[in-house]
Amino acid sequence: MASFFSSLFLLSILLTLTPILCTNSEGNSLHALRSKFSDPKNVLQSWDPTLVNPCTWFHVTCDSNSHVIRLDLGNSNISGALGSELGELKHLQYLELYGNKIEGKIPKELGNLKNLISMDLYGNNFQGEIPKSFSKLKSLRFLRLNNNKLSGPIPRELTTLSNLKVFDVSNNNLCGTIPVDGPFTSFPIESFENNRLNGPELQGLVSYDFGC
Repeated sequence: MASFFSSLFLLSILLTLTPILCTNSEGNSLHALRSKFSDPKNVLQSWDPTLVNPCTWFHVTCDSNSHVIRLDLGNSNISGALGSELGELKHLQYLELYGNKIEGKIPKELGNLKNLISMDLYGNNFQGEIPKSFSKLKSLRFLRLNNNKLSGPIPRELTTLSNLKVFDVSNNNLCGTIPVDGPFTSFPIESFENNRLNGPELQGLVSYDFGC
């Protein structure tokens, strides 16, 4: 009987510690992200990895269970590259990194953020292709990738994102054909302008080299 109560006691401790362990992991992921950034305005100076969790950090919002659900770093003058660590923030709902100088490829690991509602990466220097892994973001409603240096085609896999309401890839170097099914039937032509995308409705808004 004593061993039974000992087991219950240990279990209660583990259950109490679980949110702390999770948020510690999230804090480690965010601190790894910080290490890749140049931060001339010191907007990330509160990101102290020695704290129990990142919920007291500026530009980070947590839910009632101390899980990181929002990252607001828009117009922060940060530069550098994103790494796979962002994909560890499993509870993230809003990723706001617009209007910075972030470069390199968009990590495919962002496709692991299955609770994501909004992803705003516009106004940076991202290069390479739009990850096909974004097709796993079934809760996504807003995806803004405009004003970057992205290339390649728009992944047809994104047509499965039935909740997607806003999609903007204008002012990139994308090529190929615009998908014509799923949510893409409702996006305005301005969402695709100034690329090398094929579509009669884009006549006059794009150049005429449609190759990829």
